[in-house]
Amino acid sequence: MSVESKKTRQACCSKLKLFLVSLAFVYFAKAFGGSYMKSSITQIERRFDIPSSLIGVIDGSFEMGNLLVIAFVSYFGAKLHRPRLIGIGCLVMAAGSFIVALPHFLQGPYKYETSMSHNTQVNSTENILPCLSNHSLSEKDEVPDVEAMKACEKAVGSSMWIYVFLGNVLRGIGETPIMPLGISYLDDFSKHENTPFYLACIHTTGILGPMFGFMLGSFLAKTYVDIGFVDLDSITINYKDSRWVGAWWLGFILTGVVILLSSIPFFFLPKSLPKQGEEEDGGNKSTELASGPEQESFLPDENEDGEDKEKAVTFKEMAKDFVPSLKRLFRNSIYSMMILTHLVAVNGFIGLITFKPKFMEQIYGQAASKAIFLIGIMNLPAVALGIITGGFVLKRFNLGVIGAARVSITASLGAFSLLTLQGFFHCDNAEVAGLTVAYQGYQQVSYNYSTLLSPCNMGCSCSMKHWDPVCAYNGMTYASPCLAGCQTATGTGKAMVFHNCTCVGDFMTPAANMSAVLGQCSRKSDCDYKFKIYMALTVAGAFISACGATPGYIVLLRSIQPDLKSLALGMQTLIVRTLGGIPPPIYFGALIDRTCLKWGTKQCGGRGACRLYDSNAFRMTFVGLVTGLYFLANVLWGILYVKIIKRQKKLALRNQAKDNALEGNTQNNGRANISISTNKEEENKESSI
Repeated sequence: MSVESKKTRQACCSKLKLFLVSLAFVYFAKAFGGSYMKSSITQIERRFDIPSSLIGVIDGSFEMGNLLVIAFVSYFGAKLHRPRLIGIGCLVMAAGSFIVALPHFLQGPYKYETSMSHNTQVNSTENILPCLSNHSLSEKDEVPDVEAMKACEKAVGSSMWIYVFLGNVLRGIGETPIMPLGISYLDDFSKHENTPFYLACIHTTGILGPMFGFMLGSFLAKTYVDIGFVDLDSITINYKDSRWVGAWWLGFILTGVVILLSSIPFFFLPKSLPKQGEEEDGGNKSTELASGPEQESFLPDENEDGEDKEKAVTFKEMAKDFVPSLKRLFRNSIYSMMILTHLVAVNGFIGLITFKPKFMEQIYGQAASKAIFLIGIMNLPAVALGIITGGFVLKRFNLGVIGAARVSITASLGAFSLLTLQGFFHCDNAEVAGLTVAYQGYQQVSYNYSTLLSPCNMGCSCSMKHWDPVCAYNGMTYASPCLAGCQTATGTGKAMVFHNCTCVGDFMTPAANMSAVLGQCSRKSDCDYKFKIYMALTVAGAFISACGATPGYIVLLRSIQPDLKSLALGMQTLIVRTLGGIPPPIYFGALIDRTCLKWGTKQCGGRGACRLYDSNAFRMTFVGLVTGLYFLANVLWGILYVKIIKRQKKLALRNQAKDNALEGNTQNNGRANISISTNKEEENKESSI
């Protein structure tokens, strides 16, 4: 081998490594931005006072962007300059992130819902009469004037969530080329025995993105939305309050900058490379359609006339070949079954990850910032370790398609078992007078607004729409100081204390402490213990489930023809993103909305975001949906495994027949004379060679 040839190989290897590092970083960047969006769902919902079903539409808009261009990018992009297309996609993603943050600068300061005006210019002497100050608020319970409401909404910018929707669509469009073009480019030019390890490295690096995204989301969820623009001492709520909104906009600016930086290397990479570990044969032939020996033996035979011919093709010829390529792809039953299985599993996963912070907040009484932080610091490292473990197992034991399928289905069954156990560890409903429990000394009739009124607060003319919770000494939460029957208040800001609350005491203890403080009461002590068990189960389940990710991906890659690889990955992304990414946040959100006990009130009137859920109904709805979808995914995995076994046996028999035919031809060429008995009389005679 000449010195020039060695230098060429080293340069090509260094370019492949550069692409590997660049792709890993862009996976990190897109996951960083995507996970931050997931962590900000609750903040966006509160900031724009929208229900969970609408926030599901906003969350699904990312997949809508993918849907617009994925098929064309995957098919035509495979025949164009793949690294450059990935770089352009990153630029579009960055622009989308900046647009998402735009509403913060276009609308006024956030005004949270409150039942009374908290004066911060006074000292700690008694100065506010909660019960008497609400006489005028009863008017707000009436239906507001439509024209006045429209004028108010226009003034406060209540439709600004449309910018978040459009920016997220743009993020989805920009993310489109990364997976199908990046993975196919890497698989085309790397050794096939190295592909599982490379994929594991990329996905493991990518999982660091969600870790940082959720941790950033947790930090900014504790930072007030209008920080630097308002006096924080005048804010009467803290980050644990359901009306609190964090600095969600700042994270989108940061993630946009990171994605922008990740685009740079792709503009300096070539369109194609020689196959890793192979010498160039004097020409400049690309090995884009090279396939590994295992893949060749697993795939069914097809007529591939003309596939190896390197010739320039026009856009018209590529378009003409698009439909036949789709037909070839979906005639592959293993591929079609993999798509269906993955689709069902992704439905469960997207619904789970979208509303998991809200689930932890409502079921276990955790602050939104803490829930996001725990997901980022505990669940996601377990996922990263699981992905790298799955890739290591494949490489260490040199598992084929069947071995990879066994690892994947075992991991899926183990994760499903732990998911089922999680439903048994939960806390009771938060005790809120008139919503989840009766007022002391009075009988609860049903969960509706009429029960918020009681003889103890009937004379206060309280508004039943507002949510301004206070916690009394008895551990019970009241929807507002007025509904607690509080007569006076002292202190300012977060330190305000309400006194002589007639609904706090009961007939048996009239001399008890009848004061209350701002905010909801903490859950019972055993709730923390149950939450720790829940987190342990989720961490173990995340690790086991992730162990099957890389093996499952290898089954998919090895079940498709090499020339259809980019199209297959693109169609998988298209179908899964369309039916697995868009609907789950919407139908999960709509069903979760049905469990709401207390809706907030918008600044201009009308129903805002939900402030309190029936935790039992929430848990049964949420866990039931996720468990049902994962059960169906496991059933489909079983059917898929049987199909893989059958195909492998069929191909083994076909290969054995070919070997026998080849052996017979070899013997004939060696002038071996074999006489085979054809008559019954010669049946016992031996063949002579």
